[in-house]
Amino acid sequence: MGKIILYGILLSPPVRAVLLTLHELDLEFEFVEVNPLKGEQYNEEYVKKNPQHTIPLLEDDGQCISDSHAIIAYLCRKFGKTDSLYPKDFYKRAIVDNRLHFESGILFARCLKGFRSTSETLENKLKNIEEAYDFMEVFLADSTHMAGNNLTIADLSILPSLSSLDLIVPVNSTKWPKLNSWLDLMKKLPYYEEVNVEGLRLIAEMLKPMLESMIAESKK
Repeated sequence: MGKIILYGILLSPPVRAVLLTLHELDLEFEFVEVNPLKGEQYNEEYVKKNPQHTIPLLEDDGQCISDSHAIIAYLCRKFGKTDSLYPKDFYKRAIVDNRLHFESGILFARCLKGFRSTSETLENKLKNIEEAYDFMEVFLADSTHMAGNNLTIADLSILPSLSSLDLIVPVNSTKWPKLNSWLDLMKKLPYYEEVNVEGLRLIAEMLKPMLESMIAESKK
């Protein structure tokens, strides 16, 4: 097996999604920090590997793949000992793909807006986050996980974004009981603390004044 290198930063939910998948697959890898807050994604050598200059970027034996969803699906297809994380069954895989698109197009998009200064009102930001929670509560109506009754990359992709949004809008067990139970279940993953908690701490630390203001405003 060639050398696996992951480029990114723990602040990034998509980077943490790849890290979670690497740990779940029990793969050895090197983690190279690329900090977009310092413009390091524009480094000449990095742009050669990833012309889109985004994170995460995975390098496997000299071949480069960007986008967390493409990366985690690739890792499962190449290194998964079973197909449980990314099913071969067409219908089951379609459900996983649906959740991955939901994460990129809705959940992570609302995560970015939630943590950035935009013209959108706080009330609307909070409403959109809660709507995303409502969608996931429905996803979990008849299952323990986001795409069935076992762990898939749908869970590993959604977890970092949701846990980041939980800093702004806590996943209330009364309003979203199934989503709250799912989040508790994910926190029991053996690598959760190592991979996700540090990233959340960094977000909370960096954005502490803004988060305190948003939380206070949301309670009015």
